Amino acid sequence: MTPAGDRRASARGMTRAPGRITRREALAASVGLALTGGLLGGCGAAGGGRHASATGSTLLSTWGDPVGDGQLRVLVGEPLRPRVELGRAAPLGERLAVLAHVTDTHVLDASSPARVTFLDRLGPPFQSTFRPQEALTAQVLAGAVRAIRALGPDAVIQGGDLIDNDQHNELEHALAVLRGGRVAPGSGPHGYDGVQLGSDTDPYYYRPAVDAPLHPDLLRDAVRAFAGPGVGAPLLPVFGDHDGLVAGTVVPTALTRGLAIGDRALWDLPAGLRPPPGLSLVRGASPDGPPDPGVVDALLAQALRGPTVRVAPDPTRRHLSFAESVTRLVGAAEHGVSAWPGPRLDYALDIGAHVRLIVLDLVRRGGGSGGEVVAEQPAWVTTQLATAGERWVLVVTHQPLTGAAGGDAILAQLDRAPRVAAVLNGHTHRNAITPRRTPAGGYWLIATASLVDYPQQARALELHATAGGGLAIRTWMLDHVADGRLGRAGVISRELSYLDAQGGRPQGFAGAAGDRNVVLYRRPAHAA
Repeated sequence: MTPAGDRRASARGMTRAPGRITRREALAASVGLALTGGLLGGCGAAGGGRHASATGSTLLSTWGDPVGDGQLRVLVGEPLRPRVELGRAAPLGERLAVLAHVTDTHVLDASSPARVTFLDRLGPPFQSTFRPQEALTAQVLAGAVRAIRALGPDAVIQGGDLIDNDQHNELEHALAVLRGGRVAPGSGPHGYDGVQLGSDTDPYYYRPAVDAPLHPDLLRDAVRAFAGPGVGAPLLPVFGDHDGLVAGTVVPTALTRGLAIGDRALWDLPAGLRPPPGLSLVRGASPDGPPDPGVVDALLAQALRGPTVRVAPDPTRRHLSFAESVTRLVGAAEHGVSAWPGPRLDYALDIGAHVRLIVLDLVRRGGGSGGEVVAEQPAWVTTQLATAGERWVLVVTHQPLTGAAGGDAILAQLDRAPRVAAVLNGHTHRNAITPRRTPAGGYWLIATASLVDYPQQARALELHATAGGGLAIRTWMLDHVADGRLGRAGVISRELSYLDAQGGRPQGFAGAAGDRNVVLYRRPAHAA
């Protein structure tokens, strides 16, 4: 093994795909456009003197790049637009519930030797194993929590992929942000020790102290301890693939467990390492992780035969078993999940007298990021629907049911139920709202963007009764909120996520206007 100091300063004989621009070069090119207009030095400044809403509500203000120069500015908020595919617009009556949906936060340990950042340079489908903003995930979650506290919801749905790499320390950091407590991001005794160090000459990694946009203190601030704000409301967990699988794909093995707590890190792509031809994302797979567990395991074993970097070991990076991860999430919920039957994180919960939540765990216990319905779940869902009475039903999953193996069986049940209002999911990192028309009246399929990729938003949902027994769901996006030095880290993360050439901006994760701030009408159940 080559000593770390010599290793990181060496040219390392990197190879590059012909004609392929590196992620660092793409980021620098985006920044160059902003610098040409003298704009980037005021990162996060409000255009025209406008300031971002202190509540994060995009009804009041939002972020955008109206002139296309790569610089985000504060814009006027987006109004609520009516969507009437499933019912006529009607005056809003009694408010039945207020919820927040925050998903795919991917709180990660950017110094962990168990990460597979080196696969990013293989290109699609390995396109988001490294992100330029990845060291700031805990701070972004804290900003989202501040927006959620301003909303004051009845409950907060934590929609899965709370963490990135199935590590104990990642989960402790994330839960401290959500429940309140001291958060010390990162790991090891020496602060940040990962691929973004200024001494790393690999052209595929953005180094904030060396490369544009320059943020010399970013890595120091990324591991600075802070007080987690806590959501101030009941927390309802959903299990995601990254919460129980390495890179959201691989069941922990002796190899990955040893890497996680050891002192060997893989930063380079070994010469000659190539994925199998024709490899692509499978239906229902995550956009932020490798597509096939067998392929990842094989590539990891091959890569470990080559050179590695020495890092300080840390036992808190240990991988979690499925049972341990689920149990820890249930313990942190502190509300209504006592009926959780285990070993999967399936449960139902009534929010007041008018709304029932049904939460389903679709994570594949054998590996793979796509969702999977197991044999006992359809019958359990039937029972929960049958006992909901006159309540409106919201179903929540991490992976979308429409892409999950066996998901059609659950959807068929929901199609027949007259009081299903919506199905919420994360996983895709994309804001999207689609009506599902059924003979029973239909329901809305609502996907919420991630906090790790642009636009880094959570979702507010406010359910209202309408005349004659109908329903309206007012839903709008929440931007994470800046607060002092910690908030500055969040502002930088949003900027980097926007500039990322492989991230949420070029992939359209923000969605269209009708996927964000809308009022979703649903006709009365008896009129279906």
